[in-house]
Amino acid sequence: MTRASSVIDDWDLGATLGEAVLSLQGDALDEELNRIVRLVFDDYAASYSHIRPDTYPETDARWQHVSAENFYVISGKNGQYNEADLQKLNVLAGLTARLFATRARLDKVQQESARAQLRQNQILEQIHESVITMDLAGFILSWNRGAEKMFGYSSQEVIGKNILFLYDDEDAEASGLFDAFLEHGGREMEVLRRKKSGEVFWASLSLSSLCDQDGQAVGIIGYLSDITQRKEAEKKINRLAYYDSLTSLPNRSLFKQLVDNALLQSQRSNSVGALLFVDLNRFKPINDTLGHHIGDLLLVQVAEKFRLALRENDIVSRLGSDEFAIALLDINQHYHAILVVQKLLAVMDGLFLVEGHELRLGASIGISIFPQDGQDADTLLQKADIAMYKAKRSNDSAAGSYVFYNQNMNQSVAGRLYLESGMRRALDQQEFFVLYQPKVDILSGKMIGVEALLRWNHPDKGIVPPSEFIPVAEETGLILRLDAWVLETACQQAHIWQMQNVTPFRIAVNVSAREFTANFPERIKAVLSKYQISPAWLEVEITESMLMHSAESVIAIMEEITNQGVSLALDDFGTGYSSLSYLKRFPIETLKIDRSFIMGTPNDHNDNAITKAIIMMAKQLKLKVIAEGVETIQQLEFLREAGCDEVQGYFFSKPIAPELILPLLNKDFQSQS
Repeated sequence: MTRASSVIDDWDLGATLGEAVLSLQGDALDEELNRIVRLVFDDYAASYSHIRPDTYPETDARWQHVSAENFYVISGKNGQYNEADLQKLNVLAGLTARLFATRARLDKVQQESARAQLRQNQILEQIHESVITMDLAGFILSWNRGAEKMFGYSSQEVIGKNILFLYDDEDAEASGLFDAFLEHGGREMEVLRRKKSGEVFWASLSLSSLCDQDGQAVGIIGYLSDITQRKEAEKKINRLAYYDSLTSLPNRSLFKQLVDNALLQSQRSNSVGALLFVDLNRFKPINDTLGHHIGDLLLVQVAEKFRLALRENDIVSRLGSDEFAIALLDINQHYHAILVVQKLLAVMDGLFLVEGHELRLGASIGISIFPQDGQDADTLLQKADIAMYKAKRSNDSAAGSYVFYNQNMNQSVAGRLYLESGMRRALDQQEFFVLYQPKVDILSGKMIGVEALLRWNHPDKGIVPPSEFIPVAEETGLILRLDAWVLETACQQAHIWQMQNVTPFRIAVNVSAREFTANFPERIKAVLSKYQISPAWLEVEITESMLMHSAESVIAIMEEITNQGVSLALDDFGTGYSSLSYLKRFPIETLKIDRSFIMGTPNDHNDNAITKAIIMMAKQLKLKVIAEGVETIQQLEFLREAGCDEVQGYFFSKPIAPELILPLLNKDFQSQS
């Protein structure tokens, strides 16, 4: 065996050639292949050449193609070569040719891969979304232009860093993210991320696997889009859905959710809770006379005072209009709720300053107790509401009052609901009617006017007393429809009498606080025009309690009414808290002494003193005085001696139908005394 053949046998020719062809190029490759062929033939005359062998001067040279332009050339030792040398030449050339072909294929694959990567990078750069690729440990591999725009970092600043530096905080959402993704597959989520500027924003994140040719996960692709505006819109919508827009307190829906969740905890700890239903006592007349703007500002102050008066874990809500609900959680005993209620009533008794107006409210509060009155927010709220109405009816304090719920209240509520539904039906079925009670001049004994009094003929109960259905009408708002109906009916009756050529006399119509608003003068004008009657027919009676607040606005409404020729009377005088400084400014003609003072005359010294004082004061203010509820000759004589101008009561006539009124115009009531 020659030395050359031993080299071909012992030497790992394939590995050496493979390493050269696949890893080298250019002059380095040529030099290595020359070295290899000389080792194989142990002859420096052997070579690897790019020159065609037929141009060689040696005619005895032999060559073998490696490729179209590359050759192995041997001349043989001293120009000699044998058959074994030619075999080696064929083997060497064939092996080298196959390696060049393999390299060509690999180069083609790499070129195609490079072109594909270039296309992919170009596509990623054109995508407006942020696209980030990471390895399985979360280290960033690529970062497109969308990511640069979204986060403010260039790709040079982030590639190689772990993705966690973009997190708002390393919370549970961050830890184990990639493990969970790889275990459960594709994942979409809404996350908080931090920009280079430090700004934190909401992003929608979608993850997908980055796999190798074998389908094995080698990384993760993250697609992010900024959803901050959408989240802000959702936040606003959520606030509108669950919070009162005026006071920023939880609304009824959220209040019930919060209370129900808190009650579950109270059940586990066997603790006691209380729910308060709060209704503001004098809000409606303030809101009606001063307007909704002042009313809204007042409600904001009330909400803020409630917040300050309560503990941090108590829940306060505005249910609507002038109603609030408060949940007192984890109190030691149910009577501890009284301490909180008294604190709230003291707050409500304070002075509220709203754009120059000094206002006082007061509140009626109903209390239900968990767990004895109910196990959920709906039940407790319903029962506290029932108790609140009881407190409102029994209110004997300017600051307000409170009542605990008890089972007997259900019967009362059922009666109220029965009356409310009955009144709605009665308005449609014409079950209401108006009677008229004469007013008599105390000196002449002649009838000088009447008061229109509402009555209800119930189909099952018969005549329902006004004292029974009027409070319910005021609570439910039906009083507005009743007031309007009585005014309409009285003016219609005045039209009938006017068409009979009757000289106008005053028909007194009672108006509730809800009706006495800035629009009321226009309604009077409209009904007078509708029936074409003289304003001399109409007298409007308002209660003293209506004048307790917002006197300036009330005076403006009064003046609009009297400017039309309609007279005003102040009803139930002596039962309210009228300021005498305002009283002299009211454009009223008549003070009406409440029947509660007349009942005790002439035997009760206190009633006598009060009645005389009212009459004397009215005379000083040049106002007429009428006493209602006169039932005996002794009462009449006392009033005559005291200087009263007019009287009204069963002593002269009970309320009667309109067709019975005209005959009384010529009657001498003096003869009855």
